[in-house]
Amino acid sequence: MSHPLDFIPASSRKKIFLSLLALTLVLVGIFGILDAPLRNPVSPSGIVSFELAGTPEKAEAIIQSWDSRAQLFAAFGLGYDYLFMVVYGLTLSLGVLMTASKNGGKFEKVGNYLGWGVLLAALLDGVENFALWRLLSGTATELCPRVAALSATIKFVLLILGLGYALVGWLWKKK
Repeated sequence: MSHPLDFIPASSRKKIFLSLLALTLVLVGIFGILDAPLRNPVSPSGIVSFELAGTPEKAEAIIQSWDSRAQLFAAFGLGYDYLFMVVYGLTLSLGVLMTASKNGGKFEKVGNYLGWGVLLAALLDGVENFALWRLLSGTATELCPRVAALSATIKFVLLILGLGYALVGWLWKKK
């Protein structure tokens, strides 16, 4: 299996990665602003608390703990996240590719799978956001909080694996 971003010429990868990383960091900063009104005792981790609520009761309690301004921030953040998922997915997947190419062998094979895993995480983020939007708009089924929590959990695991792989591989001294 090849990496999903193998088509990017090796000579261009670093420049593209650094540009995507800069954009990712800017978007993360904006998310910090959007998330601030969502943090309270019921939702201590802001939107992440909502993502991982898992039950209709917990999700509803979080929504009720937000005033109308906070709910607007949450709705805007869910839409804005569709841009972010493309950017962070490409950034991390490209970082994994660069690390895999640097180390080669079995490490590279694992990186090829993780490159796909990171992009899958971005797709799961979209599924999660759709379920959360249904909750916010009052059109949710009882399944929506479970779908959001499961999607978010798998997303976070895949992203942590990809980030850990990229960091370990980048720091690893090749023999």
